[in-house]
Amino acid sequence: MLQNSELIQLAIVDDHPVVIEGLQRLLGSKDYLNVAGTFTSGNEFLLYLKTNRTDIVLLDISLPDSNGMELCKEIKKRSPGTCVLALSNHSERSIIMQMLQNGASGYLLKNASADELLNCINEALNGQITFSNEIKQIIARPSAHELKEVPQLTRREKEILALISDGMTTPQIAEKLNLSQLTIETHRRNLLQKFEVNNVAALIKVAVQQGLV
Repeated sequence: MLQNSELIQLAIVDDHPVVIEGLQRLLGSKDYLNVAGTFTSGNEFLLYLKTNRTDIVLLDISLPDSNGMELCKEIKKRSPGTCVLALSNHSERSIIMQMLQNGASGYLLKNASADELLNCINEALNGQITFSNEIKQIIARPSAHELKEVPQLTRREKEILALISDGMTTPQIAEKLNLSQLTIETHRRNLLQKFEVNNVAALIKVAVQQGLV
């Protein structure tokens, strides 16, 4: 926990100089913040992090030398006390959720207002998970698989779905259930159709998401 007299040490990782310049101008005017370093690559920042305290980092998702999601995980591994705020143009729900899963304290779009940015910085430093307003709306919208109704499966289809998810092949399932391979293939096709997917990998993924396996 920072003492009141200590300046918050903030870093910016973004490969666009104009973004860095704008953030420095905005944040540099705050007497409780010190923009301690700016970096255009992930590796540069990781080297800096070895020997310098960083309370919070504003991290772009797309960098020339690294994936921001993996970089977030590495930052939290090396310095668990550093808050990571994603600052990105990417608004895909899956990317937002992956960043949170990798340890980010929040996510903002680059079109967020100055007030939103400062509010998110303060909330992250206070231990909260924080988002810009547009990201809050994206997270509140259910994903496509959540909107779909769970397919109605027969007892046999549920049984075969469970065996498919266990990695069993059509011949193995046929032998286990004492059914013909043609019957198993028919059930497999019906499952793909009911779940509206094209392959077994997608079938298992959706079935897991809907709590069926």
